[in-house]
Amino acid sequence: MNLFQVRKGQFVYYNNELHKVYSVKAMFKKSVHLYRLKDMQQVLSKASDIQLYRPKHLDSFIFYGKRYTIDQSKRPEAGDYILIVKPAPDFLDHYSLNEIEKVDNVEDGNVVTTRDNGVKHSEYVLLVPGKSDGSHDIAYLDKNLVSTTQEADDEALGNMPASETEMKPVVGDIYMDIQGKTKAMIVAMTESEVLFGHGLKVHVTELIDEDKFTLVYRLEEDL
Repeated sequence: MNLFQVRKGQFVYYNNELHKVYSVKAMFKKSVHLYRLKDMQQVLSKASDIQLYRPKHLDSFIFYGKRYTIDQSKRPEAGDYILIVKPAPDFLDHYSLNEIEKVDNVEDGNVVTTRDNGVKHSEYVLLVPGKSDGSHDIAYLDKNLVSTTQEADDEALGNMPASETEMKPVVGDIYMDIQGKTKAMIVAMTESEVLFGHGLKVHVTELIDEDKFTLVYRLEEDL
């Protein structure tokens, strides 16, 4: 489905691979800023070069080197990831279409994420690690165009060292937390999450969201 109006958060195909829109800059020729979901590689594109995709139950895709399957019938537990497909945030919550957030706690199907967002059960679907039985691979628009070598490499992205991935946050980097209105340093990391000095823990992919974070200082630039 070709797009006439591009919206932040939409899942789209670009160059046969699944991407997500993270920003739209109407004044530029290539106004659509995307990142490729499998490895967070950033791309500039035009609306005419992308095709919309709406994720659904049992769709499976690679997110930052790991494969997940959408399951709208299962309930999440603390530590699970959810995909917000029908965002209706309350006044104090900050999330939008197709955001992926980690569950902190669950009550009657409603969740509170590690970003202190309260998300109702009608707004999200669960991301189950791995490829579930009966799932539909949406990592590529046309899988026939993907070589067996590329497919194997993509499935192994989670094993790549941090130095080979597109996003390279390190302990010591400083970001402006837009929603928290404070500058904060990364004080600890896992392979997929960062912990800031003011206590906020987020998935590393959130660091490219211009509505959430702005890079202030990168330690590696001084090394």
